Amino acid sequence: MNWLANLIPPRIRSFVGEQKEVPDNLWQKCPGCEAMLFHRDLAVSHNVCYHCGHHLRLSVKERLEIMFDDGKYEEMPLPQVAHDPLKFKDRKRYVDRIKDAQSKSGLKEAITVVCGTMGGLPVVVAAFNFNYMGGSMGAAVGEAIVRAAELALQKRAAFITIPASGGARMQEGMLSLIQMPRTVAAIELVKEAMLPYIVILTDPTTGGVSASFAMVGDIHIAEPGAMIGFAGRRVIEETVREVLPEDFQTAEYLLEHGMVDMVVPRKDIKETLVNIIGILTKQKVAGGSGPNGGKHKSGENQARGGKATGKAMKKAGKRGKRVVSKKTTEVKANISKASSQARTAQSNAKVAVKKEANETKKAAVKDTKKTASAG
Repeated sequence: MNWLANLIPPRIRSFVGEQKEVPDNLWQKCPGCEAMLFHRDLAVSHNVCYHCGHHLRLSVKERLEIMFDDGKYEEMPLPQVAHDPLKFKDRKRYVDRIKDAQSKSGLKEAITVVCGTMGGLPVVVAAFNFNYMGGSMGAAVGEAIVRAAELALQKRAAFITIPASGGARMQEGMLSLIQMPRTVAAIELVKEAMLPYIVILTDPTTGGVSASFAMVGDIHIAEPGAMIGFAGRRVIEETVREVLPEDFQTAEYLLEHGMVDMVVPRKDIKETLVNIIGILTKQKVAGGSGPNGGKHKSGENQARGGKATGKAMKKAGKRGKRVVSKKTTEVKANISKASSQARTAQSNAKVAVKKEANETKKAAVKDTKKTASAG
C-alpha cells in the first residue's frame, strides 16, 4: 500500500474496497498479430488465435483429446533405457536436466505413445511434447517409436506420428543419431504390412527428426504456419551464400513446393485423418463424437472426400499427361539437336585431321628437299 492509500479515511476505504489482484495467466499474447487472447476463449479454439488464425503450440494431452473418439485413448508405457549412458555434463549434469524437464512438463519423456480409435478406426499415435527439452530425440524417444510401430503391426492399426522437435538430443551423442535409421527401419515395417503411416507436422519440426521418420510418411499433413526444416535460416544462408525467402520453412511454402501434401487447420484435423485412413484402408467409418462434442459425419465426409480425391487424381492425371507429352517433345528436340551438333563436330574433326595430315606431309616433303639440296 502506498502513501496515498494511507491518507484515505477508513470509511471511504471500506466503501471502495481493496483492489483485487488479477492472475497473470488469464491472458496470452498472440505471436502472429500480438492481440491479447483470453485463456478460456483460447481453450475453446484449441489454442488457435481467434483474430488472425495463428496456431499456437498445443500440449500432447489437449491434442490427443481433440483427435480421439470422445477424447478417450489408452496410454502405452514407455520402454526403459539408460538415462545418461555417456555421463554427460556441460553447464549442468544431463541427469539434472532430465529431472527438471520431468518436473516442469509432468512427462517422463519427450514422447507419448497412445492407441485408440478415430471414427471407429484403430490408430496408434506417437506425439512429441516440445516443452520437454525441446522435444529432442534421444534413445528413449527412438525406442518408443520402434515400439509404437510394433504396436501398430500387432493391432493392424494406422500409425500416426506428431513431431514437434528441435532434433537429436546432443547430450546422448552418437546414441541419439543412430535413432534416425532405427526409426526409419521401423516405419518401413509398417509400410510393408500395407498399413497407413501418416505424419502431422507441427511447429517446430527440425533437425534429426525432420531428417528421418518425419519425412517418410505416406501422407504429410501440416498445421498452418508450422516451421518445418532441417537447419536454421542463418546456417543455411551462410552455407549457400544466398538470401532465402522469408517464409521458406513454413508449412505453406513446403506445400507449394511439394514437400507437404496438405495444410489443415487444427479444428479439421480429426475429420481429415478419419477420411484418409478410411480411404487408404478401405474400411467403413463409424459415426462418433467430433472434436467439439458434436456428431462426426464421417461416412458422408469420407464419400465426399473419396469423390474429391478421385476428381483430383483424374485432374492430376490429365495434367501429368500434358506435362509428360511436353517433356517428351522437349527431350526429342534436345536429342535431335544434340545429334546434329555431334555430326557437325565429327565432320569438322575429320576436316581438321585431314588438313593437319596434309600440312604435315607438305612439311616432310619440304624438309626432304632441303636435306637433298644441302647434300
